[in-house]
Amino acid sequence: MRKILSSLIIVLMSFSAMAEHHGVEKGDLRAAIKGFDHAYANNDVEKYFNYYADEATVYFGDGRVDMAAYHEMWTGLMAAGGGVELNEMSDLQVQVMPGGDIAIATSFIDNRTRAPDGTTSTSRAFETDVWQKMGGKWKIISLHYSGITPQE
Repeated sequence: MRKILSSLIIVLMSFSAMAEHHGVEKGDLRAAIKGFDHAYANNDVEKYFNYYADEATVYFGDGRVDMAAYHEMWTGLMAAGGGVELNEMSDLQVQVMPGGDIAIATSFIDNRTRAPDGTTSTSRAFETDVWQKMGGKWKIISLHYSGITPQE
């Protein structure tokens, strides 16, 4: 009986150590997610794009986006006086894959963007980000942003 109890305690302690490890990973990841969202919401173009891996794939409503063209578009929008006025994330769900270096984050996004002429557009979307820890930093390797129509 003593051997069984000792074995059970050892097993439970190892689960606790694993949970503690994933807690640290998740905290680090959540900080990256928050930093990414904050950079976008505050029109910090270079910081925002720094969260993407070099070979990231990004999908917006019409399909895959060329990252260089996307970066150029955002830089031009800021220079012309446009930008993000609102970007609120809600219902964030984060799943860390076994191994701890890949994660999926899903959320709803409420966004308002200002064009250079001062007009604004609002949207609600569902976003899925695939993150990978590279060189000690979390980077987005894939992002999918899908607009939600009012009736959804």
